[in-house]
Amino acid sequence: MQPEFAIETRELSYAFPHSGYVVDHINLKVPTGSIYGFLGPNGAGKTTTMRLLCGMLPARYDNIFLLGQRLDQCMPAIFKDVGTLIETPSLYLNLSAYDNLKVVCTLRGMPFHNIEAVLEMVGLAHTGKKSARAFSLGMKQRLGIAIAMLDDPKLMLLDEPVNGLDPVGIVEMRELLIRLKEERGVTIFISSHLLSEIEKTCDHIGIIHKGKLKFQGTMESLKESPGMSKEVRVRVENAYDTVKLVEPLFPGVKALNSQHFILNLPDDVMVSEVNRKLVEMNIPVEGIEVKKGLEEWFMNITR
Repeated sequence: MQPEFAIETRELSYAFPHSGYVVDHINLKVPTGSIYGFLGPNGAGKTTTMRLLCGMLPARYDNIFLLGQRLDQCMPAIFKDVGTLIETPSLYLNLSAYDNLKVVCTLRGMPFHNIEAVLEMVGLAHTGKKSARAFSLGMKQRLGIAIAMLDDPKLMLLDEPVNGLDPVGIVEMRELLIRLKEERGVTIFISSHLLSEIEKTCDHIGIIHKGKLKFQGTMESLKESPGMSKEVRVRVENAYDTVKLVEPLFPGVKALNSQHFILNLPDDVMVSEVNRKLVEMNIPVEGIEVKKGLEEWFMNITR
């Protein structure tokens, strides 16, 4: 029977010498079978948390549970079921993708029979004898994920897996992670600062700021959280002139182009009320579009 949470922490904290808490009593609950996005500004504590989950820092580890097992009681055996990619993958650049995986299998005492299937899954089966030195950054990242997949893990911990990738590489990585969840049932924990990509990939998120977990839940529950802002885009005949007129009423309004201006409003402000006030000012409104995105929610929480 699978545990309810693939990752659970209980009052997890960590402080480096001569500094305050980098991770401050956080209680992560990552549902089994989810793609969980772990968000935060630079210095918020994301990478430190990832290293704690991987057993890479000196700590007690009695308050971290992976796949239902207490980490201090199951290291290192648990990592047969946990694939990790922390920062840049370590590759043998003079070897092909296949030979990179053969080396890893040899070091781990594993047979080679899973290599071709893993390369097919990450889209590297066609690379043949091409050395990893000639790979694009996205291909190297996918090879790093292939290494993490060799043991057919139930859980994957990925730190900034799309960092530095071009748009094509980002889309390929997103599609790969979704396939891993849907086809293999892998729970994926992603640390990232790319909000738009997390919004497209993840079904659960946690937001950390200054070491504290500020929000945790589904994307839908975040949308329904009180006080979250929304972006309202208004179409008018001349946005630049209109912005000057409405700025006293809507501070922070800005023109997007000659025909659109945008407002960032608290979630409890009705769009119909905005429209009514504009009509009262004799401003003909040609259209209103409401957008509630992760960027607005993230900024609201971390402020």
